[in-house]
Parts: sequence; structure tokens; C-alpha cells
Amino acid sequence: MSIPSAALWIGTYPTAGQAPGTGEGIWRVAIGGHGKFAGAELVAPVASPSYLALDPSGRTLLAVSEVDSGGISSFRVPDDGALAPAGAAATGGSSPCHVVATDTAAWVTNYGDGVVAAVALSTTGALGEPRTHRHTGSGPVAGRQEGSHAHFAHVWGDRVLVADLGTDELRSYPLDGALLLDDAATSGGEVAAVLPPGTGPRHLVELPDGTILLVGELDCRLHVLVPAGPGRLEHVGSVAITGRTMPDGAAGYPSHITVAGDLVHVGVRGPDVLSVLRVRPAAAGTDDAVTAGHLTINNVSDVDLGAGAWPRHHALLADGGVVVVAAQNADALIAVRLDPTTGQGEITDRLELPVPACVLEA
Repeated sequence: MSIPSAALWIGTYPTAGQAPGTGEGIWRVAIGGHGKFAGAELVAPVASPSYLALDPSGRTLLAVSEVDSGGISSFRVPDDGALAPAGAAATGGSSPCHVVATDTAAWVTNYGDGVVAAVALSTTGALGEPRTHRHTGSGPVAGRQEGSHAHFAHVWGDRVLVADLGTDELRSYPLDGALLLDDAATSGGEVAAVLPPGTGPRHLVELPDGTILLVGELDCRLHVLVPAGPGRLEHVGSVAITGRTMPDGAAGYPSHITVAGDLVHVGVRGPDVLSVLRVRPAAAGTDDAVTAGHLTINNVSDVDLGAGAWPRHHALLADGGVVVVAAQNADALIAVRLDPTTGQGEITDRLELPVPACVLEA
């Protein structure tokens, strides 16, 4: 299968033992037909740009700096694909790990201290002061849920939905961030859903009917939530993402989730696989599928990425026919070609690149 050539933005971490800002940054990578990489270039030095996002116009690229005193940078993307610095701002919290953009704001989740920020974003890419709120709470997993760890933000209709790994909650905020001004009673937003204790909600996707599929980083399960009234979601079940385990028999740590058609893709660190699951209405289930709410879900393949790969993030190309994985601990990007009918995958290429953390189609 040949795919159209594409360009990718790659966010990275510092190399092991090095301080942030000592050579890492944003890379531009080309990938051609048949899932083969065609070159890479470091285009913008940025301290620990672990997550990238484009604004809705596609003309502004945002990068968080995952450092103790969190920061965010913006770049304009001209027609020639170069990057022109456009702005920088604080994120109002510690160790930001995710950003999503609306027409007017960059929503940033700060993992270190559970602060979520709406940073004003102009049409020129300029950034304003962060308007912040702080989550509070904890969970039962020692060492991971001692407090709030905001991890992911998703534009959810006219609201923003935030996953908090530390408190096993999803919280929501008005899209314009209006609740974030000075109202202490509502500074933590509204609780949209409560996950089973020890889930550790990380990343999620929304299906066309409003169903949310969410990966639990701490329980290695795919959780299903359905709309339950304005601003509310109901947890209706979960299934194991993969039967693969780490060498000591422990479950892995899911990272990113994507969906194309009826196939869902989840990177799982530890077992170091790209797990592919088929999600269908319950009436269309198969004998090896597990029912969760109105869906049947079954794992159809686990693509081995190599021991120690630690797949932190991935992006879909060609309507899901190719997946590009950031293998953080292998210092490589891995291209996987997927059969959309069977969900089976094969590695088509690898590209050496220092400590990749995020893959974004340009």
C-alpha cells in the first residue's frame, strides 16, 4: 500500500542525563510512500517540548516545555513549512505535558501540580497570560496518586474536558475559560465523571455518538463512558487493552489512544506494543469480544515495537493505514503499516531520533 508523502512535527525530551534546553527541540520529519522515512531536521531548539499541537487554522504550532517552571511556545507555520517564533508564556503550573488549542486559547495541563491553564492565543500566534485553576484530590495508587496530576485536555462541544490521573476524575470547563477568573468555589471546574479507583485516566478519544474511550495508565484498561445529561458522563465498563505484560508479569502503562473506523490504537509501554482493538456496537460483537456498555471490544493485534521501545505517543496517517510511533527509550520513530480489515500490523521503517515524545502531522 502506498500512502501520500507527509511531513511530521516531532517533540522531544532531553537526552538522558542532560538538563532541559541542552540541544533538544522540535524536529521536522518527512515520510514517503510505503511508510518509509525520508529525512529529519531539527528546526526549533525548545526546552523539553514533550507535546505539540496545531491551532484550528493549522498555521500556529504550540509546544509545551515540560520543566518545573512550565512554559509554552508558539510558532507560525509559513507555506514553506519553516517555523517562525511567535510567542512564549508561562503555563501557571509545573511540568506541563499536554496542550490543545481552540480559536482563542491554548489549554495546557500541568502534570506536576494539577494546574490547568487557558493561555490566550491570538490569530498571529501571540500568547497571553495563563488563566489558571488547580485540581485537588488523590487516589489509591501510592507514588502516582498522592495528589492531582492533570494529564490531557479535550475540546468537548462547548466545554473542555480534562483527565486527571491523580484523582481518577474527568473535569470540565467552559471553552472560553470564564470559570477560571476569581471564583474560588468553581476554580476546580465541574466533575464530569468519576473513574474506578486506581484507573489513572491519561488520554481519551470521543466517538461520533459522544461515547468516550479512555485509557487508564495505572490499570491498563480501556474505559467506556457515555453521555449522562448536560456536562456529565457515566462510566459503563472497561476491558483489558492487551494480554501482554512486562517481563515481571506486571501490566503495562498505556500512553496515547487514537481511532480510525472501528479500530482503536493504544501504545502500551513496558510490553512495548501498539495494541489494536476493534470497537463495535454490542449486536455486532464476536465470541472473543467483551461487552462494555453498548459496545463490544476485542484486541485484534499487538504489534511488537521492540524491547525497551516505550511507545509514548503516535499519530495516524493515511486514514489509519500507517501509524508513526514515538519510541521514547529506543531513540527512534517507528512506522507501522496496518491492515484496516484485520488490524494486523508490520513495521515498515525506523528512524533514529533522540528521545521522541510526540508525533504530529504537519
